[in-house]
Amino acid sequence: MKTLNFMAAGQLMVGEKPMPSLNGSDMVVKVRRSAICGTDIRIYKNGHFKIPCGEKRVLGHEIVGEIACVAEDVSYFKRGMRVALVPNIGCGHCEMCLEGHNELCPDYEAFGISIDGGFEEYVYIPDFAVKAGNILALPDDLGYDEAILAEPLSCCHNSYQALGTKPGDTVLVIGAGPIGAFHVMLNRLAGATTVISADILQTRLEKMLGYGADILINSAEEDLEQAVLHHTNGRGADIVITACSAPALQAQSLRLAARHGKINFFGGLPEGKSNVLMDTNLMHYKELKILGTTGSSIFDYKKAIDILASRRLPLEGMISRKYRIEDGLEAFQYAMSGQGMKTVFDFD
Repeated sequence: MKTLNFMAAGQLMVGEKPMPSLNGSDMVVKVRRSAICGTDIRIYKNGHFKIPCGEKRVLGHEIVGEIACVAEDVSYFKRGMRVALVPNIGCGHCEMCLEGHNELCPDYEAFGISIDGGFEEYVYIPDFAVKAGNILALPDDLGYDEAILAEPLSCCHNSYQALGTKPGDTVLVIGAGPIGAFHVMLNRLAGATTVISADILQTRLEKMLGYGADILINSAEEDLEQAVLHHTNGRGADIVITACSAPALQAQSLRLAARHGKINFFGGLPEGKSNVLMDTNLMHYKELKILGTTGSSIFDYKKAIDILASRRLPLEGMISRKYRIEDGLEAFQYAMSGQGMKTVFDFD
């Protein structure tokens, strides 16, 4: 079967490998869609500590498909079932796993990182992933083009759970890429009265209107802080989400937030750039709540599927381009260009 292999930092290669076979209480899923994520791009550029030097890996952790074969002793899952794969597999016995936070397990495994992921025609699901609950059934009426959006939406759901957006809130989302779009949609659905989207690319900003943004700020053309204060009558935003990886914006977010505001550092920073100098007096005197979220739990993923199935999100245009896996190098180049939203591999 065809695969797209990460060989080393800056090196991807289309290849072939044998079809996976069953071993124990495991299964094989025929991939229908898999999507390129910012994490895949970071691994492509810089590698990952869970991928040893000299070892190739099939990337891709945003995966939906159907079960091609399943071990006899697995009772719930059947051949032909349509499923989504929750990427982070917890150990099942640490404190974080016991609390339901598989994404924070210190000894996690992950599709597309420590084990082969979805940039291939069939993906092997080890029995520990089946037993951990990382395989979720898809509703019959939810198509693959919608279901493939569940993983990034689930990460934004994790953020929403932590922030607790409510009616009356003004939400500022910095970053107008796919993740920024999901934050806009989810906070609008949660009841935010005003959603502000900020970015330096006008073409991406304009798309946010279709996803529910009320106000657009092009921070390449106007001062972000002055614009936010202008649109909030000098208060600042009740909730600020940094859906981008910019150290300066994390520091600036304290000035953009209203008193008693909440700030979510959603986008992680590159290695060596995370020591951000901040004015802690702003935290103190404005009584700000600053938090980080990363990835998503199995619960978040299930909620994301439910939200997508509700048809209450305006998803048109979220998939910018589809590629075949043999055109994987071209797909990565497009994804890295920042021209579109989600870049998806289509295996139909």
